[in-house]
Amino acid sequence: MLVKNILAEKGSGVETMTPDRTLAEAVQLLARRRIGAVVLTGTDGRIAGILSERDIVRILAGEGPGVLEKPISAAMTARVQVCHEDNSINDVMEIMTAGRFRHLPVERDGVLVGIISIGDVVKKRIEQVEHEAQEIRNYIATA
Repeated sequence: MLVKNILAEKGSGVETMTPDRTLAEAVQLLARRRIGAVVLTGTDGRIAGILSERDIVRILAGEGPGVLEKPISAAMTARVQVCHEDNSINDVMEIMTAGRFRHLPVERDGVLVGIISIGDVVKKRIEQVEHEAQEIRNYIATA
């Protein structure tokens, strides 16, 4: 299973903001859309960073609630790990596990085309395992 298959099923819509917006605006977006991260993009559609719930918690713990009026760029992760549509689920699991994060933007030719979450990956992996188990049951039943 490839990332492009996941995106084809779930869609390629991604919530984005620009890094100059405030952390308060980002918090409102995350809460309203019930998501765990927002991708920050430039006007050219290229990924400038990612802001996760963890990033927000870290800066709040260090600087207090007044930090919410600062720009997102004060808390975002600027060096974003990405994947591509031809990456496999196993590739994505390795990247997420090694980096200890739950959201992975999908990039094509340097431009954001989707996002994969750990929930997407787990769902697909469970479907694969269930399908394999059914195939084994069918094989045994017909042997």
